[in-house]
Amino acid sequence: MATKQLELHQSVVKFLSNAPKKMLINGQFVQSVSGKTFETINPATGEVITKVYEADKEDIEKAVKAARVAFEGPWKKVPPNQRQMLLLKLADLIEKNAEELAQLETLDNGKPIRESRAVDVPVTADHFRYYAGWATKIHGETIPVSCGNFLTYTLREPVGVVGQIIPWNFPLLMAAWKIAAAVACGNCVVLKPAEQTPLTALRLGELIMEAGFPAGVINICPGFGETAGAALSGHMDVDKVAFTGEYITGRKIIQASAGNLKRVSLELGGKAPNIVFVDGDMEAAVKGCIGSVFFNQGQVCCAGTRLFVENKIYDEFISKVSDRAGKLTLGPGLCEETQMGPLVSSDQLKRVTGYLETGKKEGAKPVCGGDRATDGDLQKGYFVKPTVFANVNNKMKIAQEEIFGPVVSAIPFKDIEDVITQGNDTTYGLSAGIWTKDIKKAHAVAKAIKAGTVWINCYNVFDSAAPFGGYKQSGFGREGGIHALELYTQIKAVWVNLD
Repeated sequence: MATKQLELHQSVVKFLSNAPKKMLINGQFVQSVSGKTFETINPATGEVITKVYEADKEDIEKAVKAARVAFEGPWKKVPPNQRQMLLLKLADLIEKNAEELAQLETLDNGKPIRESRAVDVPVTADHFRYYAGWATKIHGETIPVSCGNFLTYTLREPVGVVGQIIPWNFPLLMAAWKIAAAVACGNCVVLKPAEQTPLTALRLGELIMEAGFPAGVINICPGFGETAGAALSGHMDVDKVAFTGEYITGRKIIQASAGNLKRVSLELGGKAPNIVFVDGDMEAAVKGCIGSVFFNQGQVCCAGTRLFVENKIYDEFISKVSDRAGKLTLGPGLCEETQMGPLVSSDQLKRVTGYLETGKKEGAKPVCGGDRATDGDLQKGYFVKPTVFANVNNKMKIAQEEIFGPVVSAIPFKDIEDVITQGNDTTYGLSAGIWTKDIKKAHAVAKAIKAGTVWINCYNVFDSAAPFGGYKQSGFGREGGIHALELYTQIKAVWVNLD
């Protein structure tokens, strides 16, 4: 168990000292209309970090109005190269304040500080920088038509006011995934961060204003899904909603969008098959399995939680994975030696431990872990032991439903046809992993698996230039790369009669 914690950066202490934290609307940090606040909790201790003003329907109304005024007015006059410079300035400010942002992310979410430093903050900066490059390269095309003497061309224009709802597992990075592409395309944004983890989004709001974005272009309103989220997704003056989260909420957003037929993109959950063949590099596959499931406490939509292992090596492989998982160092995220932190909230702890009990009742065997971690100070937080279930079949609840915790279900398979059938036997289709030295086999399985991302002899590899999104109940639309531009632009055809 990790014990010695970092001393909080002075800028973190200063940021938290001004409580309750205010929301960003129309270039100003303001209280909620109702004056209501909510607490954000340190998941490592269960203690209150600070209070945050709670956005409600009235606050969303103000934010959407501010975004609309900005979109129809000053933001339309900002040329692409200036949008680019604003995004680049923001990326620079993120890097300048990297340690503060990393500590805030870890404090609020619980993830190890090493992950916040190495992944969340630098990838956030990279994402803004990547889409800054696209801001000056969004254009239409001319079309050689056959129906007469016409000049026919297209304009690629911004959608307008975009509502964006992000989850709590990667609060800062998900904000970047949503905001960067939308703003690069010329849209204005109302962002609702998750109520469990609002702090880095609000600090990002401060950096956004420091970078010089005009008032109303980016608004940040922390609140709850039933109130702020519902108001945003159903608002008649919101042109598009982008959501990352679980599928039940995704369905509600689709229903709410019907009022004005707003565009919707959804990045939802997953139950990824991580497939290990007998001819794979076992050591690399073990390491990849550990990273695929226990990174960010398993609170990752693309986590390789269904571990399919070929019969001949099943027992040996599961033994190796369990041995390594059992040696992971649990502790508060602010401890440098921590490899796995707490779950994000008491609700998530209850959810995950409920699935652990369900797995045992179904007949699965916890070779490693299987319950809550309560040693010493861990009992104060929301810690769950890294868990490896053996004796799992693909029909079990723990193999079919998204647990969103550090739990892997190990399932044997006999051959390539068997694992393709089992791998696709899920309502989800977000990601998959394949471990084999046979390149023909790797490509055949990658083509057959119904998932938006497939990793071969690696896992959890991301880049701002690559698309990410799902098949089936994992949603639709792609974030990342050129494909995200399609989410935030619309095409206008212009015909000019030359006769």
